[in-house]
Amino acid sequence: QYFRRQGYEVKGEVLHCDLAAVKADELIIVELKRHLSVELLIQAAKRQRLTDLVYIAIPKPKYSLFSKKWQDICHLIRRLECGLLFVSFQKGGAGVVTEVFPPSPFDRHKSMQRSKKKRTRIIKEMDGRSGDYNVGGSHQTKIMTAYKENCIQIACLLLRFGPSTPKNLRQWGTGEKTLDILSKNYYGWFEKI
Repeated sequence: QYFRRQGYEVKGEVLHCDLAAVKADELIIVELKRHLSVELLIQAAKRQRLTDLVYIAIPKPKYSLFSKKWQDICHLIRRLECGLLFVSFQKGGAGVVTEVFPPSPFDRHKSMQRSKKKRTRIIKEMDGRSGDYNVGGSHQTKIMTAYKENCIQIACLLLRFGPSTPKNLRQWGTGEKTLDILSKNYYGWFEKI
């Protein structure tokens, strides 16, 4: 009914497509599932061999639509250039369809521009590390960061040469964040004399 109101001819289960809607030369394919899954995303991506207008239709999720999890899911669906529909049923049995977003081309360059600061932070973090002390994919393990390495460097210099000023430490190569590291004393290693 949602697509019929827009002037489409609609049929269910057409050659393995859950729903197909046609208006003139425009073909819309909708894949329906009770929950979002990898299989549904694969199915939708395969339907894009047939048309650019592919929707995923699911019941509205129970978790918050403002959560990071939901934002990441929407990013993935947009990245696949699919549209998203929520289908819900009222007490009388009438279905309600809400278009969350339509299928549209994904602008990867624009997406990367939005994440430019994070990209810069990743490169800066890598430049700040002297070695590779972490195992990729580690979970619930302490990792060595550029900040922690810098703290260790300062601690080692103070241990070796005794009390010193931030200026002297910077001259020994501890970097611009030396004063900040000593002031915040995140690890509790330093004592102001």
